[in-house]
Amino acid sequence: MYDSLQSSIGHDANFVPLTPTSFLSRTADVYPNRTSLIYEDQQYTWAQTEQRCQQIAQALKGFGLSQHDTVSVLAFNTPETFEAHFFVPMAGGVLNTINTRLDEPTVRYILNFAEAKAIVVDRELLPLAIEGIRDRQKAGVRVPVILIDDPAALNQPDLPDDLEIHDYHSLLQNEITKADYLPCTVDNELQPLAINFTSGTSGNPKGVVYHHRGSYLMSMGTISGWPLPMHPVYLYTVPLFHCNGWGHAWTMTAMAATVICVRYIVPTKIFQQMQQYQVTHFGGAPIVLNMLANAPDCPDKISEDRIVHCMTAGAPPPAPVLAKMEGMGFDVMHVYGLTETYGHILQGTAQAEWSEASQDEVAELKSRQGVRFPMTESADVVDPETLQPVAHDGVEMGEIVIRSNTTMTGYLKAPEATEEAFRDGWFWSGDLAVIHPDGYIQVKDRAKDIIISGGENISSVEIENALYKHPAVNEAAVVAMPDEKWGETPCAFIELKQGVTATEQEIIEHCKQHLAGFKKPGKVVFGGLPKTATGKIQKYELRTRTQ
Repeated sequence: MYDSLQSSIGHDANFVPLTPTSFLSRTADVYPNRTSLIYEDQQYTWAQTEQRCQQIAQALKGFGLSQHDTVSVLAFNTPETFEAHFFVPMAGGVLNTINTRLDEPTVRYILNFAEAKAIVVDRELLPLAIEGIRDRQKAGVRVPVILIDDPAALNQPDLPDDLEIHDYHSLLQNEITKADYLPCTVDNELQPLAINFTSGTSGNPKGVVYHHRGSYLMSMGTISGWPLPMHPVYLYTVPLFHCNGWGHAWTMTAMAATVICVRYIVPTKIFQQMQQYQVTHFGGAPIVLNMLANAPDCPDKISEDRIVHCMTAGAPPPAPVLAKMEGMGFDVMHVYGLTETYGHILQGTAQAEWSEASQDEVAELKSRQGVRFPMTESADVVDPETLQPVAHDGVEMGEIVIRSNTTMTGYLKAPEATEEAFRDGWFWSGDLAVIHPDGYIQVKDRAKDIIISGGENISSVEIENALYKHPAVNEAAVVAMPDEKWGETPCAFIELKQGVTATEQEIIEHCKQHLAGFKKPGKVVFGGLPKTATGKIQKYELRTRTQ
């Protein structure tokens, strides 16, 4: 009998395409005078943030931006970068936030590959973009440069006279009324919202395309899964170029948060801001947590009157770092995701029974990648050959596969790579993991990083976690090293904490106390660790050192 309603399905009155830009218009309407953004001596309300976004969106349209044109952003976590998450899609463009730590050739590649039609750039970073902009101009494309001239910049390089440069704050002087505001709507919720580039540990990075529906649902899942209260005070230490800052620009806008923008990660200043602004939430990769936990001036307690909630993602965080952060008064939730999944899709949700465990045991439990976020329809660990789910025994290893509305549309201009990633109804992550009896997933390695020694699979992550338990270890990475007898054995690369020492034999003996004998490193190398522009340790570079 319900077939009689077919004609009203998808009616304008009962179906509105989802877009996260709608969060801004709603929050500005409901909470116009609440503080939205704080940065250095700047402070804005949500009404002001909406107006600023509308002004820059109108400027982009005035420059001739067309539907689905790419607007690149090469800038730090300042108000302008936050605002770009709204004004670019408002103007009909596709947002391309670029990693600020990349080298000039990679930035040049991205600007050309994404076919940038405009760029918002911090003056300090402009030299990285100049040749890419010139390439676009030589191709006959007008590329307006919207310049962020921040007094807090470390330097202010000269401006070339062959680029079309517009000062960001000058564009904000253009008069605009509410009647002129562009609608925060889209015709199709599956149309492109953003393109984010993978870290490119080898070869050129791939362009991962997000749609409006995915980012909207990502925010909804984060709100309910973290969970977030109304009006959190959020310290934005997650780079806004990384999965659009885990989507938190949109998420915090939905919750009418106060967002503290952070240009540079300096532990002393982070602690000061947390206390000055009574921060309730922040996010950061394990390397940031490590910096905070090991900072010489880290406080015993971050606050006497509140818990600060922290979301961390990336490589599995060392249990000792998690324990230190918890002791300081942080409630750390470890999450897992990829650029291809808009960021986090699994969460290490704490269970009531964990309250009876010791602090070290809780840290171990929380270091697992966890269970599905509310917006993740399905995530499993399967045998790549049989396609069957692995046993929930914490031992049998398989690959994490995902099915979700927050999975990318695909890789731009790379149909074969997209087809390879989408197989048998799943997105294949490339991460090897186990499932514990309680249903929690734990990543053991990237498929390419597993060590096969004498026919046994050895997780480099398991060895790294053991290494982090040594008090002298600041950072560690383990890769396979050729071995005549066993085929491969683990080789550990270690960066020691400042002012402390350790010997190779001491490290190996330490590992024997925490690991099965065949898993201990066959060799230990001390020194700095090579990293990608996003701070990931370059294991492929370490592997070349073992040859």
